[in-house]
Amino acid sequence: MVGPGVTEELLGAGGIRDRVDGCLEDFLAAKSRAARAQGLPTEIPRVLRAFLGAGGKRIRPLLCVVGWFAGGGAGAVPRAVVQVAASLELFHAFALIHDDVMDDSDTRRGAPTVHRAQAARRSAAGAAGSDAERFGLGAAILAGDAALAWSDELLHTAGLSPERLVRVLPLVDAMRTEVVHGQFADLEATGNPGADVGAALAVVRHKTATYTIERPLHVGAALAGAGEGVLEALSGYALPVGEAFQLRDDLLGVFGSGERTGKSSLDDLRAGKHTVLVAQAFRYADPGQRRVLRALLGRAGLDEGAAETLRGVLLATGARDRVEDMIKERRALALDALRAAGLPSGAAAVLRQLADTATVRPA
Repeated sequence: MVGPGVTEELLGAGGIRDRVDGCLEDFLAAKSRAARAQGLPTEIPRVLRAFLGAGGKRIRPLLCVVGWFAGGGAGAVPRAVVQVAASLELFHAFALIHDDVMDDSDTRRGAPTVHRAQAARRSAAGAAGSDAERFGLGAAILAGDAALAWSDELLHTAGLSPERLVRVLPLVDAMRTEVVHGQFADLEATGNPGADVGAALAVVRHKTATYTIERPLHVGAALAGAGEGVLEALSGYALPVGEAFQLRDDLLGVFGSGERTGKSSLDDLRAGKHTVLVAQAFRYADPGQRRVLRALLGRAGLDEGAAETLRGVLLATGARDRVEDMIKERRALALDALRAAGLPSGAAAVLRQLADTATVRPA
């Protein structure tokens, strides 16, 4: 039985985040050395080191290791488990870099997005505006591609036994497929928001709930040799927490402080994202409010004044309050499932804490 000391192993000084960051730093430093030795550009590993070093909660690696404890792992976390956890963070870097390209975002983690930073670098070297922008987009796509390929390399070089690899690979494949389908659904709905809450929730589940919470827990549990019963119990917790996590992100994306979130609170509104928040507003808006939503959502040049008008509609229709209620309901469902799961006490304690930090975050 894993004791409460697991919390310190995971979250304390020198814990999993530090070990994952060390693994990623060593891996990317080796990629830089190899490129230099072959006379190849070193910019892509440099970009990824900077991107990963700029921040991030490392929630997927952490949940992978929690899953390992939940599945019966005990004692010090093996290096192979840490490396698999690190591979999930590198996959996340791929998803974020490409997401920022698709959303035409300016900032991520309080710094310029990869495509913006690369465009600025090219511009400083004398390229014309459109050429610099085109270079920035291409460089970001390639940096994301490298992150995807190298996440696979980290997984396959972790030293897993053939039996463990056979258990883990279908889960990783499912995660990758789910996030791509979820991202496509999000892309397809962007710019055409409406009152379909169900469609917005489907994007939440496939783009975030499975990829952020459920699959990392499953991968960790499979690394420990857990059976299907444990994976099903983890899903009972993970899916509602994952939905609540994204619903909170949607609120922060509109009402949050850019200094805290690292992203502009105008991005989702300018893109016309079909979020649950926006769907709830359309569902309960009167004709005048609906006209405001139609006129302002998705306007590329939306300024802070127009954004405040939109926020006023989101408040007046009760959309914000309804999303807050949905978050509370899902958090309660997750905690009920956790109590019924019978997981080791230390793993359960960390999951309870994560349910709070993931769903009750300051704006």
